[in-house]
Amino acid sequence: MTWTQRLTSWLLAALLCGTAFAQGDSAAPALEPEPSVAVLRARLDKIPSTVESNANVRGLLAQINDIASQGEKFVASRSGPLADLNARLGELGNPPAAGATEDPDVTRQRAVLTRQRNALDADVRLAKLLTVDAQQRASELLAQRRALFEAQLTERAASPVGAEFWRDLRDAWSDDTRRMAALGAELRTSVAVAQEPAHRLPVLGTLLAALAIILLGNRLAEHGLARLAARILPAGRLRRSLLVIAIVAANVLLVAGAAHGAFYVLDQHGVWGPQARKAMLALVQSLVFIAFVVGLGRALLSSGRPSWRLPPMSEAVASRLAPMPWLVALVAALVWAPAQLNALVEASFAAVVATHVLTALALTALIAIVLLRLKPLRAEAQSDAAGEHLPAERPMWVGILLACVAVLMIAIWVLVVAGYVAMASFLASQLTWSGIVAAAFYVLFKFVDDLFMATVSSKSAFGQRLQKSFGLEPSTLDQAAVVLSGLGRTALFFYMLVALITPLGTSPAEVFQRSGTFGNGLQIGEFQLVPGAIVSAAAVLIVGFILLRVLKRWLENSYLPETALEPGMRSSITTLLGYAGTIVVVAFAMSALGIGVNRIAWVASALSVGIGFGLQAIVQNFISGLILLAERPVKVGDWVVLGTTEGDVRRINVRATEIQLGDRSTLIVPNSEFITKTVRNMTLANAEGRVLIRLPMPLSTDAKKVRDLMLAACSAHPGVLASPAPGVTLEGVEGGALIFQAIAYVASPRLAGGVRSDLLFEMLDALQGASLPLSVPTMLVAPGAATPMATPQESPPAPSASD
Repeated sequence: MTWTQRLTSWLLAALLCGTAFAQGDSAAPALEPEPSVAVLRARLDKIPSTVESNANVRGLLAQINDIASQGEKFVASRSGPLADLNARLGELGNPPAAGATEDPDVTRQRAVLTRQRNALDADVRLAKLLTVDAQQRASELLAQRRALFEAQLTERAASPVGAEFWRDLRDAWSDDTRRMAALGAELRTSVAVAQEPAHRLPVLGTLLAALAIILLGNRLAEHGLARLAARILPAGRLRRSLLVIAIVAANVLLVAGAAHGAFYVLDQHGVWGPQARKAMLALVQSLVFIAFVVGLGRALLSSGRPSWRLPPMSEAVASRLAPMPWLVALVAALVWAPAQLNALVEASFAAVVATHVLTALALTALIAIVLLRLKPLRAEAQSDAAGEHLPAERPMWVGILLACVAVLMIAIWVLVVAGYVAMASFLASQLTWSGIVAAAFYVLFKFVDDLFMATVSSKSAFGQRLQKSFGLEPSTLDQAAVVLSGLGRTALFFYMLVALITPLGTSPAEVFQRSGTFGNGLQIGEFQLVPGAIVSAAAVLIVGFILLRVLKRWLENSYLPETALEPGMRSSITTLLGYAGTIVVVAFAMSALGIGVNRIAWVASALSVGIGFGLQAIVQNFISGLILLAERPVKVGDWVVLGTTEGDVRRINVRATEIQLGDRSTLIVPNSEFITKTVRNMTLANAEGRVLIRLPMPLSTDAKKVRDLMLAACSAHPGVLASPAPGVTLEGVEGGALIFQAIAYVASPRLAGGVRSDLLFEMLDALQGASLPLSVPTMLVAPGAATPMATPQESPPAPSASD
């Protein structure tokens, strides 16, 4: 163990020991019993329905959300027992009809279970009603809060360039100073309590441990995560994005743990007074936010480690921007402190106006510093583009965005001068917050894209395993990775919009609660879009098609080969199963999407119009394909002749059939052609092929010897079947020649051409060796003609065809 690891262990041990020492004299609190619906209703009725300030809204919303969550827990805890009671009543059956009798024990048990079920059902209904009422009350308070917020934004105060602003600030100075003195006295009392001998050692040790964890722990965690990522993660974009997220999370967790631990220890020792406790809680929250901003900025810039840098920027740009995260944290602290002090001491209106002015000017100055620091680096970035493969030209949208930021900054300054300081402060805060949110979601967008590209694409190890296991094409995996990445980034974009409106007078928890409201559904006409249902439908489609593909592969490779079915029948079964499975999966997906049978009927009726006009051929071919698979007049592997085309049937698809021709080309034939036209199937009833050879011999030829030679050649060929046995017949005399015809059978018509050629070679060699020449046609020379012509009666027989 290195000295840094030992030091970190000692610091964590000191923090934990301080916490344990603070908890030594306090017993563990007992678990509070679950409140009843009546108690929750009474608590909800005590909450006022109107508010006068935003600070009141925050506390009331927290109480209402707690009541709603307890009501949901109440319903969840009773749903299981209610289902059990309903099941037990179902086992007992319905009460007997009038005049019928049953066992008294059954009647008594049914009555007891019915009373229990009704009581429990009533409690569940009341709890659900309570939850709905709480949500409605929260919505009303949020509406009132938005109205107050809008009123505050449009309120005009004294301009800071006028004398009235400074006169009001001077008049309120004494009252504000007196309030600040009370808070200062309380903080001095807290320091005095912490310095008492009973509290000095644990308080000092806790503070030192928290400070060391915040300062030293972040640096150690960053270096440790970088080494760990280099050791266990493969090189690539995913490692960079994961490292950025891990560094930010580690910084936030370490700072949050140290700050909350120190606050808890000091609170257990009675250090904080009422006002000081609120101030320190706000300070802890501010420290966590500052840690997030600093960690995000340092992780994105990665100064000194260009290989770990996520954004496409040069080392010079990253080095020049390295102080910016700390500057943002410093300005945020300077802006936060006066606002929190105003809320704690209930400062005067003049102090609030001055705080708004300070916020607007400080944040716009921060943004101006960032823009001015980036401006000299554009030429450097363009000059480094050739060496680091960076874009030589800035995108147009970047220029438009910078122009909008500059215009907004000028508008903020004009609002400050005009006296609309609340609006100016809000716009400056919104502009700064938008930059932080954009940086955070840039990391998340990159992470989602890198995650799916590194796991699902055909180039990844997991994608290659998927390709081998399910027989997927590389292009299919790449398309799936792109689609999944797009869906993930779309969901992130929605939550980015939610995060961007967080400063609009609401807290993050309330905004995400609003996002949950969006998740309940968006009504568009008579159709309701529910994000959760869309996700469920997509999951049903993905899982359903994967299971369907696994089932088809199992049938093709494992089960059907063990049966007595021929290959064509196996292909028909798997194809029909694919069609039926696709229909079932799509039906389940539509059901998960909330589309009922009645809506499907409307869609079908609408499609019927299109079918009647433009989709007749497609539907005809689809139905023809189903007929081909069901009746099987043509199946996969058959040799068919369709008009002047002949070849092997390779695949029967939804719309058309693929036929492989003799030259290895593929002919796409619509399925309706096989139903409406005459088709010759060479292998439907009998898969054997026939070879027919006709040879002309002179009249003086020994016919028996010729027959024996031709039969011997057929019997000796390995491709000729023994049953049916080959045969040779004498067809007659044509053109002064004996016509011998040999017929042999082969295993497949596809072999007939090759076997016929082999037999011709063998027969000709055998006849030549036996001095049995073929008949030569008699030629007639016409007077004055240069070329002899064969007489029609003496022309040789036409070459025979093979079946």
